[in-house]
Formats: sequence, structure tokens, C-alpha cells
Amino acid sequence: MVLEMKVPSPGESITEVEIATWLVEDGDYVEKDQAIAEVDSDKATLELPAEASGIITLKAEEGDAVAVGQVVCLIDTDAEKPEGGAKEEKKEAPKAEEKKEEPKKEAPKQEEKTYATGTASPAAKKILDEKNIDPSTVKGTGKDGRITKDDAVNAKASMGTPTGGNRGSERKKLSMLRRKVAERLVSAKNETAMLTTFNEVNMTPINKLRSEYKEAFKSKHGVSLGFMSFFTKAVVRALQLYPDVNSMIDGDYKITYDFCDISVAVSGPKGLMVPVVRNAENLTFRGIENEIKRLAIRAREGQITVDDMTGGTFTISNGGVFGSMLSTPIINPPQSGILGMHNIIERPIAVDGKVEIHPMMYVALSYDHRIIDGRESVGFLVAIKEALESPMELLMDNDPKKALEL
Repeated sequence: MVLEMKVPSPGESITEVEIATWLVEDGDYVEKDQAIAEVDSDKATLELPAEASGIITLKAEEGDAVAVGQVVCLIDTDAEKPEGGAKEEKKEAPKAEEKKEEPKKEAPKQEEKTYATGTASPAAKKILDEKNIDPSTVKGTGKDGRITKDDAVNAKASMGTPTGGNRGSERKKLSMLRRKVAERLVSAKNETAMLTTFNEVNMTPINKLRSEYKEAFKSKHGVSLGFMSFFTKAVVRALQLYPDVNSMIDGDYKITYDFCDISVAVSGPKGLMVPVVRNAENLTFRGIENEIKRLAIRAREGQITVDDMTGGTFTISNGGVFGSMLSTPIINPPQSGILGMHNIIERPIAVDGKVEIHPMMYVALSYDHRIIDGRESVGFLVAIKEALESPMELLMDNDPKKALEL
């Protein structure tokens, strides 16, 4: 029996996928549930498992866009598994005895004519120096290739001097996921009234809390006490104070959510992924750190699914891990806001009329001005700053041990 394997639907609204990589070759014997291909949808990269055991015949090439429900391979389920689990190697035919060829005699080289180049008259050299032109790049018309004044006057600076290094290029088709990301980013820029507001946060209070409790936290919970749990908590608090930021436009309507599904941008092998921490308002510091760790591992291992990245109401992007000092993050549609975190730099600031050195972070909020006014956007970012600079009172209810479940 020959089984036709069709592309399953990876999720709602997805009508086609792209064959990113075949993990098997045409004619291989595959086992049921063995991963035979990686396919890119516009939201994630997924593995395609074999539906039965047998000999496989591929019906699509890598890079092909195939519709959901289209046949991509055939599996002959009646075929017997080869001994050793691999195809028999073809025996090579004995090679015919190679004839030894006598080395060809090289034709005598013609004497190459050489000309003196780059020798310039004093007047020509002065003109070339003023033009910042290397005499060796100018072809002289004078006797024995000497550069004349006229040559120097007519000489033009080179737009670039070949250095002898590699000058190759590669043309490679973007993956479906990357193309969709590009499309969404352009759409976000063109279809939203996006503005960005900035502020700075003194990270001293959070650094002190982490220094005091991070060892006990990791020892008890098996996960590090990072910055993301503090920022997620601060964002949830700000979203509850300013619900317009936790809203999105749907045609002529505004949809406001009473829950906080926080999308967290993480880097994966296929590029930037934005999995969602569901109902972050109900999670403790431990719960947030565990969930972010779980999602980050799934992203790095290429196991992120469409469901993992669907339905966020607000996004946090941490460019600081790559060294970014300041940026204007792009909204993740259909959301209306995104918070950009950046690197922490010790800078002098005024405290009670005195100059002190503190670890400072710039934060940025990009928002859709169609639905969020300036008052809400600035107030939202100030609320985040307040929570991060007073985490004991505003995020831990003045009981850090209880908040951290220690």
C-alpha cells in the first residue's frame, strides 16, 4: 500500500507552508513518527512526522511553497526494512586502468612588455597630491609611461581600489517565517500611528534585591532570578493602571482585555520569536521565570509552535542583552504597545542635590497613537519606572521573601 502524506494544517488561517529542510532522502526507509522534514509557516518552524513506516518518495523540493492538504511525499508501507536499517550501498564498477599522460610541454612564454608606471613630473605629482590620488593608479602618456601635467589634471579619483580580497555574494531566498516577519514589520510601520516615548530607570533597588536573594531563589526553585520577572510584574501593574495600552483596534472597534498575555521576544535559530506568557497577572516571580525559561528553551531548540506565539496583548523586547543602549521598538501587530529594555550602564545622576553613580537603563515604549493618547503612554512608562525603582513596595508588598516564595 502506498500512503500519500499531505501537509497538515499548522494552525488557523495558515493556508500554505514551505519545505525548509528534508531530513531524509528519496528512497530512505522511515519509521512511523520519525521526523522527515522541517516546514516553515508564517508563524513558526515545525517538524513533519512520518505517518507510517516504509520507503519514502519525495514529491516536493526544499524551498517549495506547498498548500495545506497537498501531497508532499509517498510512503510504501509494504516495503521491508533493509537489514541494518540502511539502504544497500551500490558497488562501484572497477575503474579502468588510467592511462598515464606525459606532461605537456609548455609553450615558450612571450616576453611581456613592461612600462614604468607611476613616475610623475614634479608638477604632476603636486596636482595628484592635491587630489589625493595615488600616482600608481594613473596611466601616464609621457615618454616611458611618465605622468605629465595634463595626465594629472585629467586624472579622477577611483571610487574604490580593489584589494585582492574576496568579493563574492550569495543570493538566498528568505524563509517563509522571515518573509512574514518582514511583511508584518512593514505593515506595522505603514498602518499604525506609531510613536515612541522614553524614560530611564535606576536599577539599584532591583540589583540589591537580586544580590540578596538570587542564590536562595535559584537553590529553592531551580531557576535564576532575572530582570524579566521584575519587568513583567511592572508591565502587568502598568497595564492594569492604563487599560488602553492593553487594547487593540479591530476595524471601528476597540477591544480591551482584562488579562495580560505578555509576548516576550527571544532569539532562536530561525530568528526572533515572540512566545507568550499567558495570564502573567496571576504568576509569581517564580512562575514568570519558569515560563520564560521554558519558552526560551523551546525557541532555541526549534520547538516553538503557532499556539505558543499567538494571542499576546503586549510585548517586552530586551535589546540590552545584545548591547543596545537605546532603540525604538516596532509594535507587534495587532497589539498596541511594546516596551524596549536596554543595557545597564553606570552613569552619574543627581540624587538629593548630589552627584552619584548608579546603574541606569533607558526604556522605550512604542505605541499606536490611534488608540493610546500621550497622557496614557507617558503615564504607563512612568508607572513602569516607579515600580522598578520601588520594587519592594509596588511589586512585593513589602515582603520580598513571601513574594519570592522563600
